[in-house]
Amino acid sequence: MAEELNENVMIEGFDPSKMVDQEQDHTMENWKEIYAAYQNSKILYAPIAGIEKIGQPGEEKHPCAVVRVGAIRGLIPLEYTGAQNLRQLRSMTGQNIAFMVLNYDQENELFTASRTQAREKLAAITLRKLQVGDITPAVIRHVDEGYLLADIGGIHVVIPIDEIRYGWIDNLDEEFQEGQAIKVKVMAIDEEQQHVEVSAKALLQNPWPDCVTRYQKNGEYVGTVSGVREYGVFVRLEPGVDSLSSHLKFQNVQKDDQVLVRVDNINTEKEQIRTRITRVL
Repeated sequence: MAEELNENVMIEGFDPSKMVDQEQDHTMENWKEIYAAYQNSKILYAPIAGIEKIGQPGEEKHPCAVVRVGAIRGLIPLEYTGAQNLRQLRSMTGQNIAFMVLNYDQENELFTASRTQAREKLAAITLRKLQVGDITPAVIRHVDEGYLLADIGGIHVVIPIDEIRYGWIDNLDEEFQEGQAIKVKVMAIDEEQQHVEVSAKALLQNPWPDCVTRYQKNGEYVGTVSGVREYGVFVRLEPGVDSLSSHLKFQNVQKDDQVLVRVDNINTEKEQIRTRITRVL
């Protein structure tokens, strides 16, 4: 046990009010926070600090996410985390999550909690506040080949690749990561199904209606290869405007190559420009 501070020692510039107390115990304050959250169905936030397998001796042990309020340990059983399996739960470690306290055991300095219950409450609050036309941040939870899965206040939303921005997107993984936020516009709400449709593209100016003033049929323009697929080569003429060209017969091009293309056709309604590569710069 630490000895009491000797106040008879005189130190130049010492101010007792500025003493850093490293031994201060906030346990009771933490328990008050847990009690209040339990009694008032309040949502708490903390990162997933680990995974433990819990069970009675001789019985199968079940994985639980570990969260902490101060030094007090909380357990969220796998089925209450929103993860489908242990692999998904591992991918969530370190992430700050919402949870609600289900029970507590002060004697063993432990509480149990539910993330799914907290998300249901968040979703209900969000649906009451959200309106079509609102602009809101959406936090990316998963990046797939053709869409982003994001979170708006407890509601999962899917942002298809063609609703992210104008122009060709070659690889979502190269541009977006889990945990990032993207600004979106609410396009439709189904309160009964808790389904919300959003678009990031709807917040951007459409470059296509007047692009015919900048590009003419048979005109030749410098562009940058924005993607290569088996059916053709995408060439970016300007932000949001990509043309599709056929592959060259005797030469391959790669992403980021500069090329000269000749315009064969412009379709503003379908937002398509067909071109031919006439030179690799």
